[in-house]
Amino acid sequence: MRKVKRKSEIRYTETETIYTDYHERYTFEPLKPLNKAQESYIKAIKNNIVTLGIGCAGTGKSHVAAGVAADMLRECHIDKIIITRPVCETGRNLGALPGELSEKYSPYIEPLMDALNKQLGASWVRNLVKNNKIIAAPMEFMRGKTFDNCAVIVDESQNTTPEQMKMMLTRIGKNCKVVITGDTKQSDLKQQNGLSYAVSRIGNVNGVGVVEFGLNDIVRHGIVKDIIVAWG
Repeated sequence: MRKVKRKSEIRYTETETIYTDYHERYTFEPLKPLNKAQESYIKAIKNNIVTLGIGCAGTGKSHVAAGVAADMLRECHIDKIIITRPVCETGRNLGALPGELSEKYSPYIEPLMDALNKQLGASWVRNLVKNNKIIAAPMEFMRGKTFDNCAVIVDESQNTTPEQMKMMLTRIGKNCKVVITGDTKQSDLKQQNGLSYAVSRIGNVNGVGVVEFGLNDIVRHGIVKDIIVAWG
């Protein structure tokens, strides 16, 4: 997305002063991959019903998923975007957060919302959220739902249990794309995680794509690769 800022121009003639106001507007561009892995990821999302994007931090798994979903919504291929992730904290528990449910859940889905803001513009995203075209909800609230005419992004899925993952995958309805992202090496669970289990169980199912990102696919700061290598 490119933003064209508001400009004002005053022109003087012999008989009058003309004031022209060029209002702020946006021009949208489809998401462009930054490397071969992201290119394969985008193709997998478009060509499959379920796509598992797995690999190390900083490879753009979540950002690309949100960008493709934003393009699909803007081009009217779907009616809404649903974003979710398991409510699982790293390390110490912060306790009960203040505010309404949306305020409590906001810190968990902020990275995905940032990606949508970059692709669609923050003001439009706010309007889409207000009109339930972008829905963010805890995974624990998904049981019993059917995902029709939408793109679903399951972020940080290495913190799902196999039971949670099965529940999410069995919500798929008509004209639905599901993108599941995560890093199996950064699970905060003390048991087998749903992402690894899903890859082993459905990785070869027709309509399911698996894209793995490696160290050379990191697009975040170069030091991230060095840190991951040093960490072991």
